[in-house]
Amino acid sequence: MKTINFFKITILFFTLCFNQSHASEGGKTFDYSTTKTTNDTLKSKKRKDTEIALADPLKIEATGDQPYCPQTNIKIVQTFSISHDPTEPGTAAMFIQVSSGYSAGLDKLELSNPAAHSTITTSWDPIAGKLMLSSLTPGTNVLYSDFENAIKDVVFSNSSATASGSRTFSITIGQANYLPSTGHYYLYVPSIGISWTVAKSVSDTSSYFGLKGYLATILSSDEAKLIGEQSLGTGWIGGSDAETEGVWKWVTGPEAGTLMSYTFWNTGEPNNQGDEDYAHITQPGVGIRGSWNDLSNNGDPSGNYQPKGYVVEFGGSPGDPIIQIATSTKITIPEANVLTPIPICDSGSFTINATATAGATVNWYSQATGGIPLATGNSYTTPIINTSTTYYVDAGCESNRKSVIAVVNKTPANPSVTSSNVSRCGPGSVNLQATTAVGLINWYTTATGGLSIFTGNNFATPTISSNTIYYAEASNNGCLNTNRTPINITIYTPPIVTDQDVPLCQNQKATLDAGISGMNYLWSTGATSQTIEVTSGGTYTVDVTSQSPESCTSRKTIKVDEHEIPLIDRIDVNGTKVVIYLNKEQDYFEYSVDGTNFQDSNIFYDVPGGLQTAYAREENGCGGTAKNFVVLVFPAFFTPNNDTFNDVWEVTGMENYPQAQVTIFDRYGKLIAQLTASKMSWDGTFNKALLPASDYWYSLKIDNTQPVLRGHFSLKR
Repeated sequence: MKTINFFKITILFFTLCFNQSHASEGGKTFDYSTTKTTNDTLKSKKRKDTEIALADPLKIEATGDQPYCPQTNIKIVQTFSISHDPTEPGTAAMFIQVSSGYSAGLDKLELSNPAAHSTITTSWDPIAGKLMLSSLTPGTNVLYSDFENAIKDVVFSNSSATASGSRTFSITIGQANYLPSTGHYYLYVPSIGISWTVAKSVSDTSSYFGLKGYLATILSSDEAKLIGEQSLGTGWIGGSDAETEGVWKWVTGPEAGTLMSYTFWNTGEPNNQGDEDYAHITQPGVGIRGSWNDLSNNGDPSGNYQPKGYVVEFGGSPGDPIIQIATSTKITIPEANVLTPIPICDSGSFTINATATAGATVNWYSQATGGIPLATGNSYTTPIINTSTTYYVDAGCESNRKSVIAVVNKTPANPSVTSSNVSRCGPGSVNLQATTAVGLINWYTTATGGLSIFTGNNFATPTISSNTIYYAEASNNGCLNTNRTPINITIYTPPIVTDQDVPLCQNQKATLDAGISGMNYLWSTGATSQTIEVTSGGTYTVDVTSQSPESCTSRKTIKVDEHEIPLIDRIDVNGTKVVIYLNKEQDYFEYSVDGTNFQDSNIFYDVPGGLQTAYAREENGCGGTAKNFVVLVFPAFFTPNNDTFNDVWEVTGMENYPQAQVTIFDRYGKLIAQLTASKMSWDGTFNKALLPASDYWYSLKIDNTQPVLRGHFSLKR
């Protein structure tokens, strides 16, 4: 690298004279450093160093790395000087910018005593964070000596009591923004509708005080903020994924061909809509200020996504000269970062540690504002204290004073319990209660050691079925009272009762019994005896309670079902099948046709012929009823051979119907015989003559109220 020496020219004022027509001249080289305003004609152009006599180079130097307290004013330089060619004693303007850490709306640069600098006027740009010092008289220059004196009186202020971090100030001759962290210069060139390829071409052929230009590459948040958020305009930068879709690279300047490791895309970007292969700083008001979006080479013809210009970066290219037309200073808002000390129990001394930024000294106080420091240094040992105490610490700025509490926790007294002996009836959970004046209660199953099973004043135990002891322990933020308070739990067995179903005979009484003697009783009727008498059905309960101290209660439920006495409605006889019907059927009735053998079913089969009796009764002995009926049996055959077996044909049970008459016919309908109460059987003869073996028919008429029964039988010989 070589130092650039300027001919005997005075750099008075740098202006950016580019518009869209200039930008379209892609093949022309622009040197932004050669534009100046003087009363003379421009006297110099770039020449080789060997062709002319060299003059003293322009050189700006400043010192100032200072602490700053918010809501105060501080001069941005401690020393400042401008070395220049004596034949060029001044320039039109100089620029001071908050080039990193800028807080828009809160940070400000201004001339502290403008009356003392009668040749200079100032203009503050709150978007760029930039202060311009220029001649009071347009078109004239200001002596460098006057600029020196004025810049020494430029002050910075921040209006927020909670401001933090650091600020870097760049002081430069020339319109380009200077970023001390990179040593590069940045120019925004407005050019509405310019394409990315033209912007790149124009940038590649431009220079600034001998530094080669290129479409800006952005490698850090400082660069992104200065170029985007603090820029007066937005436009193209040197990123593209035209080579491989989705793989974004820097394609300009020294970083050409490298991946974009740092990016600041707007929300939802890059979205590659319409072959958008080129990086662009987004229009203000669209998403995140200063962030990026992707556009096609020409962008939109109008609106938010129409290119409005481009950003040229100067510096870092091979062969660039070393120039000193800019310098920088820095302020840091000192903050003390204090570590909260570990709490102690009851009383003691604390050693509190803190660190400060920017090499500032830590001050310790007993009050939030004002006061004399208790101590200075990165640590402070308190006196012995027995209550929590607040201390305060700062690094020289009272507005940034922070508090820290030295916490003293009291060791609690023994826990207070509602009762040290509790009981319950039968297995289950028990609610235990304990309190402490400070802190909280931990519950244990052991008198010492072990792990806490629950924390809180009210503890619902798991289900327990035998006598158990739990322990309550009080602690307060690590301050532990190891004296655990026991609570004894006794499990009593409740009285064992069995529910019952008791029948009650209609119009009678039933005795209900709790089933266990020697207890206390409370019936749903209000009675308190072991037994009670009831006369009506329903559900009755009795609470059976054991004697003190157990006093366990079990409830017995007795369902009393009032049973009716059955009444026989009718008896249907079909051959030897008999069905007994009642006026009202109940599932507690039972039936019989012999008075001995009872059954739940009202149907009987193979009932013997003759006069029979039907019985119905309540199964628990409440009572019953009976009714006679007759079963008529018609033999299917008879064998009149005088062997004493089936020698005659007769209807069993007919004797119970005095008016009954049976008429017998042969197969041709001839009347053969008639049977009545006086003659109950037929011997197989007609007029004393034996009739042949054959089938014969009969009809039985009991009386005029019942139907005639007909059938047939066989005579066998």
